[in-house]
Amino acid sequence: MSPDIVIVGAGPAGLCLARALSGHGLSIVVLERQAEQALAEPAFDGREIALTHGSQALLERLGLWARLPADDIAVLRDAQVFNGPSLFALKIRAEQAGAERLGHLVANQAIRRAAYQAVRECADVQLLCETGVRAIHPQANALQLVLQDGQVLQPLLLVAADSRFSETRRQLGIGAQLKDFGKSMLVCRMQHEQDHQQVAWEWFGYGQTLALLPLNGRQSSVVLTLPPREIERLQQLDDARFARAMEQRFERRLGAMQLVSSRHVYPLVGAYAQRMVGARCALIGDAAVGMHPVTAHGFNFGLGSVQRLSEQLLTAWRERQNIGAAEPLARYERQQRLATWPLYQATNLLVELYTNDRLPMRLLRGAGLRVAQGLLPLKRGIAQHLTARG
Repeated sequence: MSPDIVIVGAGPAGLCLARALSGHGLSIVVLERQAEQALAEPAFDGREIALTHGSQALLERLGLWARLPADDIAVLRDAQVFNGPSLFALKIRAEQAGAERLGHLVANQAIRRAAYQAVRECADVQLLCETGVRAIHPQANALQLVLQDGQVLQPLLLVAADSRFSETRRQLGIGAQLKDFGKSMLVCRMQHEQDHQQVAWEWFGYGQTLALLPLNGRQSSVVLTLPPREIERLQQLDDARFARAMEQRFERRLGAMQLVSSRHVYPLVGAYAQRMVGARCALIGDAAVGMHPVTAHGFNFGLGSVQRLSEQLLTAWRERQNIGAAEPLARYERQQRLATWPLYQATNLLVELYTNDRLPMRLLRGAGLRVAQGLLPLKRGIAQHLTARG
């Protein structure tokens, strides 16, 4: 089989790229290790995705947004950042950018389901499940892929979209800067007594980081970051004791709390690929850039990579150029690095500063938030970045 493009990984980034490239005369194959049923009905994984206005606009163009149930979409109006036990908060308001909201929160499960449904309607996209790439062999005008089931594909272009721990990236000989933060992240949904008023929290406590992502009603996605052993102890608590523990960690600022979902734990590891492209190959999504979740940019970066790569490939295709040639891929890499490298580095610095609990750093953290609160241009710039539609 000789498709034009093979995409490895049927997560949201891979499926969105397939949908973006569909309808232009290209033949596309998507490879996925999971069974197709797991894509059609993805399990709840605890993750809620903060979507910027630009990401929403792309999902609308790809036909995903209309497939999301209204109950799975929550308004993210404003955001606030706390430090330690202080009640003072740095506040980022949508109105500072002339908008009604900073964005929306959507369950990762709902996005994955919508992406699958959109791709299944594309006659030029073939989905091969329960298989992966066993070997990659360069050819004169294509790549030869040997799949786990023995099938051989010869695409003009291979795209890796198989997570920040991408095996495809490794097979292509592309390294990555991995940053292990030494922490685990526990996520779940909780009901709480006090109204969140559609405001997200980022709370850098001493010895822990808490985030609250407002869902519909008086429910929120709660994100707790701790060393792995402490997360394991919390996981062993029954639902009632876990809820009491979370009330204490939030210092009862939300009143009584109740667990309303399963709990999920993820290691905190950042990744930045040494190269975004290679000979007849490109990286998108977390395979290219895997962000620390503190700035909620990971998924938005993934969608940005989809938009940038698809635009370059479709331009080359319309101009009858080789989509696996170096020129369009090099343009994609330049755009991707410019869009992601500064914020990737700034995010890592932010995490280092706000998780360092030595006294001098505590004082610096508090002072920094108060200075930032007084810098209206800074807060307006952040709000405008989140509310821009492209």
